[in-house]
Amino acid sequence: MKASTIKALITPSILALLAAANPARAQDTPVLEQLAAHNVVWDSPSQDMHGSMPIGNGDLAANFWVEPSGDLVFYLSKSDSWDAEQELLKLGRVRIRLDKPFVRDGRPFRQELDLARGCIVVESGTGEDKTTVDFWIDANRPVVNVEIKSAEVFTAQVALEHWPKESYSNRPTQSTDIAKTNAAASPEALRGDTILPAEDNTIRWHYRNTESIFADTLKNQHLGHAVDKFHDPLLNLTFGGLIAGEGLVTKDDRTLATAAPVKSLDIRIHALTAQTPEAAAWVSQLEKLHAANDQVAAREARPAHEQWWKDFWNRSWISPEGTEEAKAVGRAYVLQRWIQAGAGRGAYPIKFNGSLFTVDGFMDKKGVLQEFGPDWRKWGGCYWFQNTREPYWAMLYSGDYDQMEPLWKMYRDALPLLKERTKTYFNHDGIFCSETMHPWGLNKQGDFGNNNPDFYPANGFIRLYWDSGNELSQMMLDFYEHTGNEEFAKTTLVPIADGVVTFYEQHYPKTEPGKPRFAPAMSLETWHTAEDPLPVIVGLRTVLTRLLELPESLSTPEQRAKWTRFLAELPETPMAEENEKKWMLPAARTMSDRKNSENPELYAVFPYRVYGLGKPDREVALETWNRRQIKATGGWRQDSIQAALLGLTDEAKGYVVRNATEPTLIGQMPHKPSRFPAFWGPNFDGTPDQCQGSVTLIALQRMLMQCDGDTIRLIPAWPKDWNASFKLHAPKNTTVEGRVKNGKLTDLKVTPESRRKDVIVGAE
Repeated sequence: MKASTIKALITPSILALLAAANPARAQDTPVLEQLAAHNVVWDSPSQDMHGSMPIGNGDLAANFWVEPSGDLVFYLSKSDSWDAEQELLKLGRVRIRLDKPFVRDGRPFRQELDLARGCIVVESGTGEDKTTVDFWIDANRPVVNVEIKSAEVFTAQVALEHWPKESYSNRPTQSTDIAKTNAAASPEALRGDTILPAEDNTIRWHYRNTESIFADTLKNQHLGHAVDKFHDPLLNLTFGGLIAGEGLVTKDDRTLATAAPVKSLDIRIHALTAQTPEAAAWVSQLEKLHAANDQVAAREARPAHEQWWKDFWNRSWISPEGTEEAKAVGRAYVLQRWIQAGAGRGAYPIKFNGSLFTVDGFMDKKGVLQEFGPDWRKWGGCYWFQNTREPYWAMLYSGDYDQMEPLWKMYRDALPLLKERTKTYFNHDGIFCSETMHPWGLNKQGDFGNNNPDFYPANGFIRLYWDSGNELSQMMLDFYEHTGNEEFAKTTLVPIADGVVTFYEQHYPKTEPGKPRFAPAMSLETWHTAEDPLPVIVGLRTVLTRLLELPESLSTPEQRAKWTRFLAELPETPMAEENEKKWMLPAARTMSDRKNSENPELYAVFPYRVYGLGKPDREVALETWNRRQIKATGGWRQDSIQAALLGLTDEAKGYVVRNATEPTLIGQMPHKPSRFPAFWGPNFDGTPDQCQGSVTLIALQRMLMQCDGDTIRLIPAWPKDWNASFKLHAPKNTTVEGRVKNGKLTDLKVTPESRRKDVIVGAE
């Protein structure tokens, strides 16, 4: 793996799509004026890391805070800083200390997250006694900039901090997941940063993987014969950085200090991840990166950085108003998009369990608060599709297509190994996608279990849970429908979707001519033993129907014949009927107790959208909704999205308000609350949970706009006491912009204008 940069993952076709989505780049929009109301402003320093502000450029990120002592402190994170066990580690912690403390003498203090400019600004004092810190991470380069200006001279010290290895020796495994059963590394090896000798007044450091669990996962999951066929993304992966600044000189290998008193100080931190045969090669790349970055001074890079954020906010927005609840939801919407943009353009998808913004903290099941260092995260380093998907569903309507590419890339790269796995396990073609997976595609090692003689994971919650393949295909079909990107369809959508369909078509026996029986199977994590689960049947029917609607040039005649045949063979959607009322069931048969709190039957509403406004048999979906066993919101629960798609305005409104105003799902159990208002949690998936915020985004978008085929339905579930301005992205490279006032749609602008004829206003 070469050094990852933000631009490396954005293909020319993606850039073309973004240009099309932003034809009037220099034209300001109302959102830029409205953003200031959502800036997070604090008038006091923070006690510790739980009072940090998030900031990132899509790949490189930081948690920044000012301590009561006046020290400026921040954790650094990167999207591809995996250790040998595929845990996502911090790059390190940096502390900046001024000789005249930033917080002192009761001077006024102000810290502001400036959303429009993509920076954090801290001010202390006034007039001739004022000191200002401007903290920003270049949107176009892997560089952190810390600019300090003061009316009076000061001296400063910059220190790289790492936590001791011994703090990892008693780390817990992830709760309820059998995790890290193959913990090959000793406690001493869990954190082994190398601080390089001081040179040229810089601090340089790296963490290097001399081991890797990649081969172990293949061997343990019965694929040892294929180890040499596939690339190990962890072995020799090296990540770290370089700290420098004009006027700073070496104090020791971890510390720089000002050579003389100054009135201004610009500190730059250059971050690099690369897979090199030896550490010296990584150091050479770091030096070249440093030199290349410094060819553009911070003051020269700043305008392009601010323009990137301006374009991002101009791309899409929803700004509710009219009531305090509406404003709270609007703020949650903006801040969650900020967090997603801060981590969404790296080498790997966004981690649902904290993204790049985890800090020290863990609460166990008994409510006892414990802290285990910033590298620990609930549920670990692997991806869980049920949770990973939700930020990406939100990106379609906001037009953040560039941020979706890391998800596509991970599955595209995993495709050859997934094919090898199916052929080895079952001696047929196709792929199945694991619910919990390492980035290379295999089951999470702890879930599969050590020395497991079976081809199925030992963890009963995901043993036969392969639904992610169908939902991923549905999302990719939506992406193609939005963008028309044929290169994506040929290299990603069709190969993956066809692989998933092929697996289901060949894997399950036909109990009668041409009729498959999907058993043994699961209905999500909730029903561990089921026959003909609804998410499988409805997912396959939806995906197959849409694959057949693609231009014939994107597939082969053989593929289309297979899709047509299999579509005709699928069982009917599981239903029940009583007193002339019908409702959907989780499966044709469930043969186990309920193990989780999902409503699989409502997957026919979201994500597969078989039922909804303007569709047949909506009363079936409404009856199913009323009979659902779990009625709740928070975390990954998607009731708010389903309510919006069914036109249930009051329910959708209530759920999004709760999500936006109740960040903690687990009630009064002990925890250290986060100061940042969009750090959702603790709940199912740790803090800051990415599911709760992104579910709010998806639901709010669907309350304003729902797209089906050519139809664009506006304000189908929008509260009459909420006003709003909005700009959203629809299929066929369409943008829809307008205002809602007193329940009426005004100032509608549809681009291209030819799509205006496809707009329907209201639920009916």
